[in-house]
Amino acid sequence: MMLVRDAAPADAPRLLEIYAHYVKNTAVTFEYDPPSLGEFRARMEKTMRRYPYLVAERDGRVEGYAYAGAFVGRAAYDWSCETTIYLAPAAQKCGLGRALYEALEEALRAMGVLNLYACIALPQTEDEYLTANSAQFHAHLGYQKVGLFRRCGYKFGRWYDMIWMEKTLGEHRAAAPIVPYPQIKRA
Repeated sequence: MMLVRDAAPADAPRLLEIYAHYVKNTAVTFEYDPPSLGEFRARMEKTMRRYPYLVAERDGRVEGYAYAGAFVGRAAYDWSCETTIYLAPAAQKCGLGRALYEALEEALRAMGVLNLYACIALPQTEDEYLTANSAQFHAHLGYQKVGLFRRCGYKFGRWYDMIWMEKTLGEHRAAAPIVPYPQIKRA
């Protein structure tokens, strides 16, 4: 059984366990060292003050998470968000990622967000640290590549590219103010 729900600070140890795998073993993230539990929890809490931060459970165990955050951080970008997703390695290719992103998009749409952006590490040639799976996953969900930064990340003694992918959630008209996610949850 699968459940997507709002994350809680108590989920931080499991989420950090999932994230640390990617930091230590892949070039999916360009972070070199996993953050401390306190730092990770602080990152979560900062995000949750304004944006959705969701977890996916399978048979009662958290197997992945997705969240949105500010894109650039200037007021004119309020209708745009950066999206992020991480799944436990054993939880890939079973529908959890799609379920998380669909729930995330629904929450962002309710907030009034129109543009989603994903910053994705991409190898020039796939290797043991990085494949094109993330870019393919996002493309499958309707994201399109809009930018490429060549050899901008260096990890494991190799240079990696980074791409930006974009998805539009709605029509761009006169913009209404964004409603922070915590206010939507209370409504």
